[in-house]
Amino acid sequence: MNLVSTSIRYFTFILAAAGVIAMGFVLQAIRSQEVTIPPPPVAPPQKNAPNDIAATGILEAQGENVAIGVPLPGLVESVKVEVNQVVKTGDPLLILDNIELRAALIKQEAAIAVAQANLEVSRAQLAKVQDMLDRLKSVTDQRAISQDDLRNRSNDVLVAKAQQQAAVAQLTAAQADVKQTQLLIDRLTVKAPRNGTILQVNIRAGEYASPQNKQPALVLGDISTLHVRADVDEQNAMGVAPGLDATFSLKSDSSRQFKVQFVRIEPYVIPKISLTGASTERVDTRVLQVIYKLDKPKDQNLYVGQQVDVFIARKKQ
Repeated sequence: MNLVSTSIRYFTFILAAAGVIAMGFVLQAIRSQEVTIPPPPVAPPQKNAPNDIAATGILEAQGENVAIGVPLPGLVESVKVEVNQVVKTGDPLLILDNIELRAALIKQEAAIAVAQANLEVSRAQLAKVQDMLDRLKSVTDQRAISQDDLRNRSNDVLVAKAQQQAAVAQLTAAQADVKQTQLLIDRLTVKAPRNGTILQVNIRAGEYASPQNKQPALVLGDISTLHVRADVDEQNAMGVAPGLDATFSLKSDSSRQFKVQFVRIEPYVIPKISLTGASTERVDTRVLQVIYKLDKPKDQNLYVGQQVDVFIARKKQ
């Protein structure tokens, strides 16, 4: 009996030791599979002062980017601009197909010729009946003419004058139709609403353009002076004051900072839509947008749409 008990105790001890050894192998295998997290490729930005308000921002054109749309759906006949091309107000950007309107214009221009011919006929008719009336009135002895004939000739003149007025109205309406069609044709040539640089061309000749397209046909912006649109969390909004300048650094290079000048505060807190993609970023917050401006540096390429880290001096209490 003692031998059995002793054997059980030794067997239990051996099992416990084997379990410990197996656990050690398992832990070693887990450690070997662990991946060392590399350091961030870019050092995180540092505040200039401990009380500065940190915000995320995005570079945009002066006066905001302009998403160029089309007035009507249709095929694109030609695109007149390229990316990076500088345009002025009124320059043609793209032309939509207008063959139906040009066909209608041919018919309307012919209607003008018809209306002009009708007007000449009415003028000749008026001159004829007016001459006949003048002859009756020129007779010195009124007893020699019938009063009925005189009244009929007078009425003929009135009718001829009315017909001439109708012909003039018909000609005016035909000319108005031509002007209307010409304006509609001109409308299908999308023109630059202001001076700027073409930032994007998202449409090509032969493609179908529509006002309902989510992506604008063209993007226009004045990049001679860039703006920074900073999104300040609403928890920090009360610390922002008008007139206070700020600095920013690029997401790709936190070692260099750029000074920017205050432009305005947009007094409407909106849901945050410009996301950086960081795992710690809150997406369920609202932001106050503050606009700053900077002159483009000559030794650094800055592009519209780049995300930046903005540091704003906190309002003094």
